[in-house]
Order: sequence, then structure tokens, then C-alpha cells
Amino acid sequence: MSDTPDLPLRVTRTPEPVPPSAGGRRAPRRWRWLMLLPLVPVPVLLLSGAVIGMYFQPPGLRLVFDRTGLIPGAGSSAPIALPPEIDLPPAVVETIVPTDVMGLARLIPRGDVITVAPPYGAGDARIATLPVAEGDRVDQGQIIATLDNRPFLESALLTARAEVAVREAALVQTRAGVAASRDEAQAALDQARAAAVEAQAEFDRTRALSQRGVATQAALDVAEANRSQATLAVAKAEATLNRFAAGDAETQPDVIVASRNLDAARAALTRAEADLARAEVRAPIAGTILSVDTRPGERPPAAGILTMGDTGQMMAEVEVYQDRIARVAPGQPVELLAMAIGQTLHGRVSRIGLTVGRQGLLPDDIAANTDARVVEVEVELDPESSAVAARYTHLEVVARIQTAAAGFGAMGENASDPQAVSPVRMPADR
Repeated sequence: MSDTPDLPLRVTRTPEPVPPSAGGRRAPRRWRWLMLLPLVPVPVLLLSGAVIGMYFQPPGLRLVFDRTGLIPGAGSSAPIALPPEIDLPPAVVETIVPTDVMGLARLIPRGDVITVAPPYGAGDARIATLPVAEGDRVDQGQIIATLDNRPFLESALLTARAEVAVREAALVQTRAGVAASRDEAQAALDQARAAAVEAQAEFDRTRALSQRGVATQAALDVAEANRSQATLAVAKAEATLNRFAAGDAETQPDVIVASRNLDAARAALTRAEADLARAEVRAPIAGTILSVDTRPGERPPAAGILTMGDTGQMMAEVEVYQDRIARVAPGQPVELLAMAIGQTLHGRVSRIGLTVGRQGLLPDDIAANTDARVVEVEVELDPESSAVAARYTHLEVVARIQTAAAGFGAMGENASDPQAVSPVRMPADR
């Protein structure tokens, strides 16, 4: 190892050679971009030529499309209704005509898939029983799950029913008491009237004896006092009876209070019955269980306990580009190319959406346009196709809407040109 200390290296920059200018001096830096102007038309011409070539497709470029399998664009003799991101086998592309409208679609049950959520107010209850499984057919209102708070809610229901029974007995007792009081008041009135008659007779006798000098004035005063007292007793008895005879027994205050207590008890019973219903999960529609997302002992997830749908009638939800929706009308025949199951399904347009939204069904191409504007079109499958599609909910398919057959009765019937609307053929290798 040398004892000589490392010497710092001295770095010098070699000046760049200055290209000679016409006058022997270097051109100003701010005017150098002018030298690139002659090169600007080159990329513009290349881009324009590529666009024109792709649009009109000369024979050479068309040969490239045939060899590579790429889908041609507008301006060619091939159909232009096929969205660029849909990749179909060549055997299928050959049957497409320019009047067809293509779009990505998915198979759904009638009314779409329903997510059955836990009942409102379930709280911390867990799943107690789950008597259904995937693929089971259930009826509307059928119990498909129960929660572990059911025993507590059942006891509350029994208490509410007992309270209603007590209030009903109290109302009957009150009505009976009112009737007895009315009879008692009537008897008291009759007794007071009899006493008043007797007091009046005693007063008349005493006054006659007093006029003959047989009875004293004191005896006459006592007889008159008894008569007045009897008259007041009659008035009191009549007022008491009028309190019960003023209207129907149901209008009596005691009966009204007892009746209102019974109404309150019945309201509590109704609430207890509603609370007990929260311990049960019932099917909102008649359909098939598509998936079960929880198990007994687990807390019901907020996303839902299970999913179900009416697979007895399958539909297809097609996304049609907004610039092609004007050619679609209800009743047009539709062919659905389900390449995943190697079969073609058939149906007709049943409804056209009223809003333009963002594309939801995306192809496998990660570079595809995910901001396309589409209109949802519902297609009702025929019975044969619906039976096949019942096992493939949410399967993505390619829809071919035959707009040229808008007025046809059945698929291909009354067609003016049988060759114009050909059925989609599955490729032989599938």
C-alpha cells in the first residue's frame, strides 16, 4: 500500500465545437426550433395516411386484416356494427350483416338478482337456522332463516297476549259494573218516590187534624219537613239515574277508560308480533336460491344473507352504444352467443332503458374504453333458452340484435331476404 496520499483529480470540460454558420457565427439559440419546421408534415402525413387506410381499407390492408384476424372498421364492406372490443370467432363474424347491432350482455333472472338482507332491528342476533341451500326453490313468504333472538321475542309476545286478556276482562267487568249501578239507581229512585208519596199523605192527614184542632202545630211542622225531605230524595235519585241513562253504556267514563286500556294492550301485542317477525327471514319472491353467504352461528352480514332470483324466466341485459340505440325497438329478435357454454340463446327485446349510463360490462382488454356511454336493453328469452340460462346467472354473452327484422312475427319469419338475417353459428372448434 503506497504512502502517497490520493491526489484530487482535476476535471475540465472540453468546449463543444461550434458549427459554422453562414456568416461564420453561431445561430441564436431561440431561433433553433425553426430548423425543425420541415420535419413537422412527416408525422402528420403518416397519421393521416394510417387513418385513411384504416377507414377505406385498400386491398393490401384488407389482406392484412384477413391474415391477422383483426376486425375492420367503418368504410369497409364488412359489417361495422360490431364493437371493437368484442372478439368473435370468424365463423360468427361471417353471419353478421350491417343492420345488426352487437353488444355485451349478461344473463339475469326476471327482476334481476335479489340480495336478501337481515330484518330491520335484528341488532346483535345471530343466525340460528338456515333451512335452505343453493339451488333450492322457495315460495314467496317462506321462512329461509331464523335468528337466535326468537325465544326472547316469543316470551314478549306471550306477555303481550296475557295483557290483552287482562284488559278485555277489565272492560267486561266495567261494563257489568255500569249496568249494576244503573239498576241500583233505578231502584233508589223508585224507593224515593214511594217515600215521597207516603210523606205527602202523612202531611195531608196532619194538616186536616190540625185544622180540626186535634193535631198540634208541631206535628204539622214535622209532617211538612218529612214531605220536603222525600221530595229532595226523589230529585237526587233521578239525577243519579240520569247519569247512567244519558246515553249508551259505551259512553260511560269508566267504560271508555277500560276500552282505551284494551286498545293500548292490543297495540303492544301488534308490536310484539312485529318484533317476532324480525327473528325470521322470509323470501320476498318466489324463486331459486343462487348463493348463501352466511352460516348458522354467524352474525348476518350487512351485505345480505343470501341471493335469489326468479330463474323461471331468464332475461338478458344488453349494453348498446348510444349511437346505435336508435335502431333498436321492442320485439326485435335477439341472438345471444354464449361461447362459455357453446350454445346460442334466443329472445326478443322487451324493454329499452330511458337513461344513458357508463359501460358496466367490460371486455378482457385492459386498454379498452371504460368510459363508453351505453343504454341498457332488456331481452326476454324464449322458454327453451330460459331453461338453459337458468343455471348461468350473470354469464357474460354477446348479443346480436337483428334490427332489420323489427316487424317480424317469429325469428326469421316473413323476412324479405332470408339471407339477410342468418342465425349465429358456433365455430366448429368449440
